[in-house]
Amino acid sequence: MTSLHSNPLFTRLADAERILVAGAGGGFDIYSGLPVALSLLHQGKQVFLANLSFSALGGLPLDDWVASDLAAVTPESAPHQSYFPERTLAQWLHRHGYPSTVYAFPQTGVRPLRTAYRALIERHRIDAVVLVDGGTDILMRGDEAGLGTPEEDLTSVAALAGLDGVPTRLVVSVGFGVDAYHGVNHTQVLENIAALERDGAYLGAFSIPRATREGSLYLDAVTHAQDHTPQHPSIVNGSIAAAVRGSFGDVRFTDRTRGSELFVNPLMSLCFAFDLPGLAARCLYLDRIEDTHLMRQVHSRIAEFRDSVVTRPPRRFPH
Repeated sequence: MTSLHSNPLFTRLADAERILVAGAGGGFDIYSGLPVALSLLHQGKQVFLANLSFSALGGLPLDDWVASDLAAVTPESAPHQSYFPERTLAQWLHRHGYPSTVYAFPQTGVRPLRTAYRALIERHRIDAVVLVDGGTDILMRGDEAGLGTPEEDLTSVAALAGLDGVPTRLVVSVGFGVDAYHGVNHTQVLENIAALERDGAYLGAFSIPRATREGSLYLDAVTHAQDHTPQHPSIVNGSIAAAVRGSFGDVRFTDRTRGSELFVNPLMSLCFAFDLPGLAARCLYLDRIEDTHLMRQVHSRIAEFRDSVVTRPPRRFPH
């Protein structure tokens, strides 16, 4: 049991020396983990970064592949690709003097992703993993009114849930509210967090203040990414960064949100932390995707589950 003045997430990581911070859902998810990763680096920890990638990794040269389904992305990787969040992040890390390799996993099913995670964990003797989701759909157990886009997130959860040899496996969800666009009912998100608290798997929440070193660097990294990916900037991290800056309401930071009404607010800058095995145990369909090899199998297994379950009706916030 920790004291109130201690952060339970960082307390769980206090004895870890080599920590992997990984983006669960692809795209720019790894950016959502930057505040935690930078804080750990500033504490003197060895921190390694990885991301489930939406980029065209198949075009990388053979020398960039360190194991099956595991690529090491550097600031010089694949200059012909304009959309490559892992490389953009590697370039930002290099500019600021941080270790600048970002590992990337292609979109696969649970079995090959677990093998790739195991290879990365063994390569660097990882003793703790923090899986980060930009959004809240990683917290959906399966019977909610809407699941958002859970396929990549829960493939990552399932892959790591099967790696019992890693002493500490945690989940961080940041960007409360951003998944409303994809049909997530956030009253049900809160209901799920309450259930995880009862199970002993909820580790509390903390904000990303822009007055901190990590908050300031995160804002700089998101701005850098927006400047270098102008055709496809991250809506999730753009919303989180706007919240960190103190913006509120229908904030415009990209034309990609044209026609949608955003609700940027301080809750988006909160990091909700969980024990990964505890979170995995509450997912109602994790066993159905366990033996998948392809992402399309994950999609179809979740769709089959959704056809068989009675969903919980959505609820409005009462205040």
